[in-house]
Amino acid sequence: MSDLDALSAAYQNLKSRNQNIDMTRGKPAAAQLDLAAAMFELVGNDDCKGADGTDYRNYGILAGIPEARALFAELMETTPDLVIAGGNGSLQMMYDVLQGAVVFGVPGGDGPWRDAKFLCPVPGYDRHFAICERLGIGMIPVEMNDDGPDMDAVEALVAEDASIKGIWCVPKYSNPTGAVYSDAVVDRLAAMTCAAPDFRIMWDNAYVVHHLTGEIAAVKNIQKAAEAVGNPDRILTFVSTSKISLAGAGVAAMAASKVNVEDALERMFYSSIGPDKINQLRHVRFFKNKAGIEAHMLKHAAIIGPKFAAVEKAMSKAFDGTGLATWTKPAGGYFVSVDLMDGCAAETVKLCADAGVKLTASGACFPYGNDPRDRNIRLAPTMPTVDELERAMEVFCTTAKMVCLRKAAG
Repeated sequence: MSDLDALSAAYQNLKSRNQNIDMTRGKPAAAQLDLAAAMFELVGNDDCKGADGTDYRNYGILAGIPEARALFAELMETTPDLVIAGGNGSLQMMYDVLQGAVVFGVPGGDGPWRDAKFLCPVPGYDRHFAICERLGIGMIPVEMNDDGPDMDAVEALVAEDASIKGIWCVPKYSNPTGAVYSDAVVDRLAAMTCAAPDFRIMWDNAYVVHHLTGEIAAVKNIQKAAEAVGNPDRILTFVSTSKISLAGAGVAAMAASKVNVEDALERMFYSSIGPDKINQLRHVRFFKNKAGIEAHMLKHAAIIGPKFAAVEKAMSKAFDGTGLATWTKPAGGYFVSVDLMDGCAAETVKLCADAGVKLTASGACFPYGNDPRDRNIRLAPTMPTVDELERAMEVFCTTAKMVCLRKAAG
């Protein structure tokens, strides 16, 4: 029996197990969410005031409570006055920023963004691309390297085209590759010459403390780098506790220059009478400071680290020495990025679904869902149990290898 015949038989056997394992999104597992259970007991009706006596049950405080702004300022390496603490997710803050740019423009520009385009390092985060598509912002893919986007390509594009208004960046443990931006990339992004005077870097630091190993990556502070070269308004930094505390009830924050913070608050005045201050207070009391967040994240790593190890073990066993696939070995974040032979991703995802393992759609990590080589697949190991993940990886590896060998055989 040939290798391909053996794999085909193994796939049919796996398909007959009627499994149902979901690896489509980077969701925290229930055990991770349980780590924040004590948070619910930290704010009561008789104990919901700020240090200055302000009753946080009421309207107001558009920029977030001072305690939350101070906590995020420590995490984001800035000062509280340059932080806006918001609702439960940074994605909404990012959408609001770009919607505001399309409707009103941003400081330093000459009005609303019209026929704007964004640079999109690929593979990248599908929800970033969805925001651009929804708002009519054109997308230009640029290659993602191990230390960040291809800066030669980025610098050439932004220097010659004033309609390119920004770039998406996930600087630490990037989604999905796990790339960590180098100091050189940060400095080049901060200092590059842009034809658009209102160019913005959407610095989505979603995985700022999401380590998987004892070796913690450090990324240079891009806001300070931009200030040092006279571009303080170029940077908009976002973080949230969605994958730190509670995925559906966390707190998000944006940090930026004084000009950008004032612009954001002016627009927010018309859409909000203040964030959920009780939830912000709950988070401050639970974490206390950056050290508290970092200690909490060690508990997360203990839960999800073995899951990433299971993925690595399965991929190595199936593909080492075959030339059929390459994959990332991230030191943090929520994903593993797999590149199969060209033309094999879509079929692999489809057949995995037929065998009861749901994966992120092929092409999702590219603008408009179009992976020109049809090779990239994002694996999200965090939600399943280790046992489920081992079974899911058996399906994935068997299926991917079968599809690749079929492709190679013509």
